[in-house]
Amino acid sequence: MSGIYSKIARDGLWDNNVVFAQMLALCPTLAVTGSATNGLGMGLATTAVLVVSNMLISALRRIISPDVRIPVYVVIIATLVTLVDMGLNAWAHDLYKVLGLFIALIVVNCAILGRAESFASKNPILPAGFDGLMMGLGFTFALVLLGGVRETLGSGTLFSNAALLLGPWAAFLELKLIPDYKNFLLVILPPGGFILLGFLLAGKRLLDQRGNPS
Repeated sequence: MSGIYSKIARDGLWDNNVVFAQMLALCPTLAVTGSATNGLGMGLATTAVLVVSNMLISALRRIISPDVRIPVYVVIIATLVTLVDMGLNAWAHDLYKVLGLFIALIVVNCAILGRAESFASKNPILPAGFDGLMMGLGFTFALVLLGGVRETLGSGTLFSNAALLLGPWAAFLELKLIPDYKNFLLVILPPGGFILLGFLLAGKRLLDQRGNPS
């Protein structure tokens, strides 16, 4: 049993990472990663939807007719995204204003519907929930990594405005890495996101090749 969970964790975090392996959810990945803080907020919101939707779909898989399963999955996911959207608006309004439309667009994130169809609908509740958690954390890792690199190179900071966007508990994350840094605007703009994502994808491929020389 532990081997199954180990494989799920490795797939979600690395081998089958939503961004670095599947190349899904690139719209929010490039749009909200102007800072690591934005990436963290978006990643955690998506993770919450992934975990709960996987568990609900797994629990209902035996009573959902195969003929209407996709519309049912979409309704479940849309309901959860609406709740997350309302929750962020109520309790993390500053983050809600920054992420804006991209919270609602979690509904059309192919990774969520893909995990519902390929995993949650075929597995028990606990493995399905764990799969959602690992896929979500892998997605969050990709967003925070890309956002952190862009923020560091673009403004010399890391997790700027974390306390404002995520709450007072996140104040310890805020770092000024390069004092008196002159901003490198290109990195924060969309072209910089495409360029740095390309470098990160190439880096993952090199690491994979070193780990599997055959």
